[in-house]
Amino acid sequence: MSSAPPFNASSTSPATIRHELSFLNVFRLVQALVYAGLAFGPSGMGWPQLAAPGFARTVTTLYLIFALVALLLNRRSMPYARTAVATTLMVDIAAAVLAIAAMHDARIGIAMMLAVNLSAGALILPWRLSSFFAAVATLGMLGHTFFRSSGNNSGGDLLEAALFGLAYFASTTLCHVLGRQLRATEALAEQRSTDLANLSQINELIIRRMKTGVLLVDDANRIHQINESAWMLMGNPGADQRDLGQLAPELSRRLYHWMTSGKLDETATQLADGVPEVVPRFTRLAPNDDSHVLIFLDDTSLLSRRAEELTLTSLGRLSASIAHEIRNPLAAIRYSAQLLAESTSMDATDQRMVEIINNHCIRLNEIIENILQLSRRERSRPETLDLGHWAQGFVEEYSQGNDLGADSLRVIASSGTPVAAVADPQQLQQVVWNLVQNALRYGRLPGEPARVMVVTRQGEHGVPILEVIDRGPGIAPKVAAQIFEPFYTTHEYGTGLGLYLARQMSDANQAALEYVRVAGGGSCFRLVLTPPARSPADTAETTQNATR
Repeated sequence: MSSAPPFNASSTSPATIRHELSFLNVFRLVQALVYAGLAFGPSGMGWPQLAAPGFARTVTTLYLIFALVALLLNRRSMPYARTAVATTLMVDIAAAVLAIAAMHDARIGIAMMLAVNLSAGALILPWRLSSFFAAVATLGMLGHTFFRSSGNNSGGDLLEAALFGLAYFASTTLCHVLGRQLRATEALAEQRSTDLANLSQINELIIRRMKTGVLLVDDANRIHQINESAWMLMGNPGADQRDLGQLAPELSRRLYHWMTSGKLDETATQLADGVPEVVPRFTRLAPNDDSHVLIFLDDTSLLSRRAEELTLTSLGRLSASIAHEIRNPLAAIRYSAQLLAESTSMDATDQRMVEIINNHCIRLNEIIENILQLSRRERSRPETLDLGHWAQGFVEEYSQGNDLGADSLRVIASSGTPVAAVADPQQLQQVVWNLVQNALRYGRLPGEPARVMVVTRQGEHGVPILEVIDRGPGIAPKVAAQIFEPFYTTHEYGTGLGLYLARQMSDANQAALEYVRVAGGGSCFRLVLTPPARSPADTAETTQNATR
């Protein structure tokens, strides 16, 4: 007989197969012991008469040894359960037929025990193979009855054997159907258990990663569950610290006040030093459960950030609707001031007043341009640029359009291979213009001209970098941490939107804008751009050069 493939554990769990195979092997051992008891039992006590005692005892002894070996090899035969069951069933059928031939008086009991073997095998084997073994057992019974009663009236014995065969087919079919239904039910239960476990893990992950702090507290004021946000908002307490009264006395007081009066204190509070303020909210775990309370800690900094985003959005919409209403009279005021400046009859005081009007018109125009950019948020149209060549053209254009006076603005490009980058030229122009404008305005020492450099180079792994460096006094660390926030400015005439918009446009071009303090004094605004995608030929050439 050719060996069958290993049992497919995807349709039936290994535990179920192990239990079914163990039952079959244990029953076979009991069956062999019954055969041995009948063969070796004393005569005259109702035991069946043995036509050939030596043959009967030899058959039962060999079958008992086989049953012991099959039981001992039960665990090792698990990967090949079908092959093991098919092989042992053939031995069971042969042993049963030989036992009936040697102990004819016990044929009914032996035939009934064989039905148990066939039924247990049907739980593991496919239906066709189970029916095959039922047919073999039926033929064995009919064949033994026919040869034993040849020449005699064997109608009753043949009918008895046929009825046993019918019982074999019925029991194997029934057990196979029941086994298939049990396996389907078991697979469904296992799938539901897996889905439930996955859902539980997802819920736990969601709660653990929520920005809102979540705590589960019992009636003894002891914390049972706490997520990462709550742990940080409470000052990173130790894992063994579970008493809410000791960790956050104010939170414990508010919880007691809510449980006794039903009123919620919605004022912000700080649970530990160096953490944001929170607004606690309480709810019972179940409607009729007063022993467990869920506490939600809302971070006020997140609420402030959301309010800030809403403010910026509203400001952008408002600016788009009133831009023309402001720019048109502003243009008229500036044009009129320019005409007055051309007059030759004004004294020095009037000329100074006209100059003030022009300066403030320019400042108002910059404010309008910055606010309008908040509402536009145009999509970037990236192109591949030679960063050194682009920087050279930018400096030339800026120098021609702006009076630098004693200030200096120059380009320092890396020698050798060109520095290629992917960016929107117009948005890159706005970012660098803003950075250079700030460097010329603020990056100067008292009584000295500003010295600004636009540096282009390649960083690690060929990343293109553009830096705007000045040799001024630099920026204080506390101020540097807030310079990219909207509306933050240290200048009395500043809007606080220039660097914020520069970072927004950098993000739109998949670039990173950061401030780097220069050793020895000065400031550096570093723009890390995206390199162009390399072709397979360039990659292969680089690999060959690296291996040389």
